[in-house]
Amino acid sequence: MSQGVNIEKEDMCYNCHGILDDERLKSPAVLFKKDIHFTRGVSCASCHGGDHTTDEIELSMDTAKGFVGVPKGAKIARICSSCHKDQFGKFSKSIHGIRNARGVSAINSCVDCHGIHDITKARSKGSRMLGLSIVKKCASCHSNPSLTKRFNAELPNDQFGNYRNSPHGKRLLTGNTSVPTCVSCHSNHDVASVKSETSPVNRENIMETCGKCHSDEAYMSRSGLPTDQFEKYKKSVHGVAVFEAKNPLAPLCTDCHGWHGEAPKGVASFKVTCGRCHESNMKMFENSPHQKAFEEKGKNFCSQCHGSHDISHPSDEMLGVGEKSVCIKCHDNDKGYEFAKYMKQMLDSLNYSAEAAGVRIAEADIKGMNVIDGRIDRVELNRIIVMSKTSVHSANPEVFKSNISKGFEMIEKTNLASDAALKSYYSRRLIPGISAVFIFIFLIAYAVRFKKVKNQDKPKNNFQTNKLRQP
Repeated sequence: MSQGVNIEKEDMCYNCHGILDDERLKSPAVLFKKDIHFTRGVSCASCHGGDHTTDEIELSMDTAKGFVGVPKGAKIARICSSCHKDQFGKFSKSIHGIRNARGVSAINSCVDCHGIHDITKARSKGSRMLGLSIVKKCASCHSNPSLTKRFNAELPNDQFGNYRNSPHGKRLLTGNTSVPTCVSCHSNHDVASVKSETSPVNRENIMETCGKCHSDEAYMSRSGLPTDQFEKYKKSVHGVAVFEAKNPLAPLCTDCHGWHGEAPKGVASFKVTCGRCHESNMKMFENSPHQKAFEEKGKNFCSQCHGSHDISHPSDEMLGVGEKSVCIKCHDNDKGYEFAKYMKQMLDSLNYSAEAAGVRIAEADIKGMNVIDGRIDRVELNRIIVMSKTSVHSANPEVFKSNISKGFEMIEKTNLASDAALKSYYSRRLIPGISAVFIFIFLIAYAVRFKKVKNQDKPKNNFQTNKLRQP
């Protein structure tokens, strides 16, 4: 590979093509003057083969000297790899490179993305590898349904359209080139399938990928956004489910914020993202007076009470009018305030009654009474409690009462069963006790009577006996 060549003085290929009348043959030389390889002294023969030092056509294009003319397909990548070994190694293992080797990829070579004779430094101003240029380059394939379906029927083709409407895309379109583009998340030469564990956007890695930017204080200072989202998330109920419980259904960044767009696919707004998982809660909220109030005040629906990245497991303390209540953020001595207090009192009462009923039925069980039918169905009771708490989102007293009353009915049934069992137990204990008392009294009476009869049969004294014996 010829490098360090003074192209304008020593490369005859460049000089000859630059003065040709045929625009097709002349344009490569015109473009090449702006190419990074021109400034680095990489001769035309380095890629096309032949001898760049002679202006004799037969000698310069001699196949014995390796002349290949216009390289095509896999040959291009091999030529590039003679200098760019690391990049080629990554590309050959990428989803594009693997399919290219099989002959089933639209990307035939490096030049499909980098260009041909006007290649610029990847991070130089105006590079087609940066900003909107790289997004459009990726979109030239990934927004073409007829093309993507040929290679992978599962691939969507609306990424570019969604990206343009995302916070990232909108900023990019206004000229902000510091925002992430396709290669920021998917990488460049080593693009892997989303399903691959090596992909930065795989489920196992997406959190770290988002965190690279959103946890970088210096980088995010340009946008004024906080940088503690990832740390908060790791401690949240969702983060614990992901990192500790390894729950494959727990939401990640992209489940709430979307992949390429502003919100997940099929969701009209970030405000209702939570409803994709918490469907019953969202339906109740939509029919509540809160939805209209929140919309008028421009507040996000769920995060107003539950938070966003640092969501904790909902507790009863969130209700009522205590210090940890979320209701008192908006309500103060109004109907909402009174209803919040009522809901908390009812839930506390239900929990206390359930514990008391459980103790009572356990007492009957320990005493050997058959209380199988009267035991609390904990699964059903928990379901009722969950539904009661869920109905809080309706902000409707009647809906809440109709749910929680089922719990009290279940507990009442348990109390009746335990009362009946204990009453039967003590009744059974009472009868033997009474019988024992009667038997005891009978035995005492019998003993007394027996003693009395026995005394009557004895001689009164020795004097009387002797007197009776005198003649």
